Amino acid sequence: MVQSARSRTVLTLYTTADDIQCHRVRLLLAAKGVSYERVMVEPGKPPEDLVDLNPYASTPTLVDRDLTLYDTSVVCEYLDERYPHPPLMPIDPLSRARLRLAAVRIERDWLPEVDIIRAGGRPADAARKRLREQLLASLPLFKAAKFFLNPEMSLADCLVAPVVWRLPWLGVDLGKEGRPILDYGERLFHSQGYARSLTAEEKAMRP
Repeated sequence: MVQSARSRTVLTLYTTADDIQCHRVRLLLAAKGVSYERVMVEPGKPPEDLVDLNPYASTPTLVDRDLTLYDTSVVCEYLDERYPHPPLMPIDPLSRARLRLAAVRIERDWLPEVDIIRAGGRPADAARKRLREQLLASLPLFKAAKFFLNPEMSLADCLVAPVVWRLPWLGVDLGKEGRPILDYGERLFHSQGYARSLTAEEKAMRP
């Protein structure tokens, strides 16, 4: 018998196995060292308890006792405030606004290209080219600090790193010009907790 989501007493995350937005939340939880229960959801086949909790039956969906959250940005900011150590947003409003805006640009510009590539067919090649161009155009952002626009890991990295992780799997080659982006990725991939954020499907994306 599947446990009702409303009766759960531990933090619960409904997640698919290889979605970037779900990986974003899992990476945040790993960076915080927060224990939680994963409920794996097959795309297009949400379980009944998720349909009951979330009117969109979308993932990621977070359940914290009586609270249910299902917009990824809302989930991430809630978790950063709910578990404040280590903080994943800078203190000053200007830096916070810059990181939030960067996340919006990534969601609107990069992630749709990822979806097109994953769908395959003739449009995928053009999407690979566009994604490569967008990433290379963002080189100054990767060079600005040790992490993405910030000297410490932030919520923005929880979105950027899953994209960079998937580049070989997506067939996107940044070449020598993209070395700063690849170096950035390696710093994140070897950080404490990154491996804990991965599903088996995501681990298989890289040799």
